[in-house]
Amino acid sequence: MKIAVFASLLASAAAFAPAQQGATKSSTALNVDLSEKPGALLPIGYFDPYRLATDEATFDKYRVNEIKHGRVAMLAVVGYVVPEFYRFGFDIAPGLPCSEVPNGVAALEAIPSLGWAQIFFAVGAVDYYGFLGNFEIGKPDFPPEVQKKRETQEVQNGRLAMLAILELLRHDSQNLVSPGFGGLDNLITGLPFLYN
Repeated sequence: MKIAVFASLLASAAAFAPAQQGATKSSTALNVDLSEKPGALLPIGYFDPYRLATDEATFDKYRVNEIKHGRVAMLAVVGYVVPEFYRFGFDIAPGLPCSEVPNGVAALEAIPSLGWAQIFFAVGAVDYYGFLGNFEIGKPDFPPEVQKKRETQEVQNGRLAMLAILELLRHDSQNLVSPGFGGLDNLITGLPFLYN
């Protein structure tokens, strides 16, 4: 166990080692410079320590998946935080109003089997048919440099949201195991007026 922990720490430390001189550009099979793509920021720049993006098509596929997961994570964070202070007035299932569904991880036990089936098929349809894709309607027309900045912001916000939802799930799961472990009554501690 100690060897496995040490090996994982060593691998994670190697991933954040400073880049060597002259290694700022991505060395891929097709010699494509991926460091100019949205999402690359200083001081790390383009980050692909395992060199998974061997060509531009592979990079584009991974980037589409990263953006999709980032958008889902952003929605998940909002969906995790908003029920802390607001509940819809309808029944989520016959005889089960939204106000009676607990927040966070505890809600997993409250959702009926038919609800899980609806969630499963809805997520599958969105993923298969691409409902959360690239829409032309409502898209602002920015100059190229502003468009690249906005795309970088979306990628970075998605990355932050992926970390945020993992921490929310971890914190809530730990709270289920040992209630009140942090000594805090509410999930959102910095804005107490939300609970009034």
